[in-house]
Amino acid sequence: MSERFTFEHFPQLDTERFRLRSADAGDSLDLLTLYSDPTVVEYMPFTPFESEQDALDEMGWYAKIFKEHSGLRWMIEDKETRRVIGTCGYLGYEAQHHRAEIGYDLLSSCWGKGIMTEVACAVLDFGFNQMRLNKIEAKVDPGNEASVRLLHKLGFQQEGLLRQHEFEKGRYVDLAIFSKLQSDN
Repeated sequence: MSERFTFEHFPQLDTERFRLRSADAGDSLDLLTLYSDPTVVEYMPFTPFESEQDALDEMGWYAKIFKEHSGLRWMIEDKETRRVIGTCGYLGYEAQHHRAEIGYDLLSSCWGKGIMTEVACAVLDFGFNQMRLNKIEAKVDPGNEASVRLLHKLGFQQEGLLRQHEFEKGRYVDLAIFSKLQSDN
């Protein structure tokens, strides 16, 4: 088993096509492009970004959750173009219970190319092996069919439906809760 992750240094992960790394100030325009796309944020709890400051604030949140040891969010950098095309990571990390929630997003022009499957496999491996997670959860809008398909492909099981669980964009939304256990690997 690998060395246990301690939040001392932000980890870099590499897949065949992508480098997963911490955010830096130079990523702000790529994040603005990502989160200003209404199709990308359709199932997210915020409206499309309108300025580079919105992207900088988002990166500030990534730094905050890492500093607090409550999560970590990787930038998905295309090794060929060196552009950030999405993010993936954990939030709601509960060390005592060995669980965290995974989240991810990707430029709409990159959908359907197996990118998130490749990236999420590396992030799940890190969660189970370095963070020593027993359970990784995901909460998705049941209408987000692409995300539901991805979770099934990654071996997640749906545990249930959280009815009208969040108030987003002026309405209550249901969230389907999925999980994958260490023993499912």
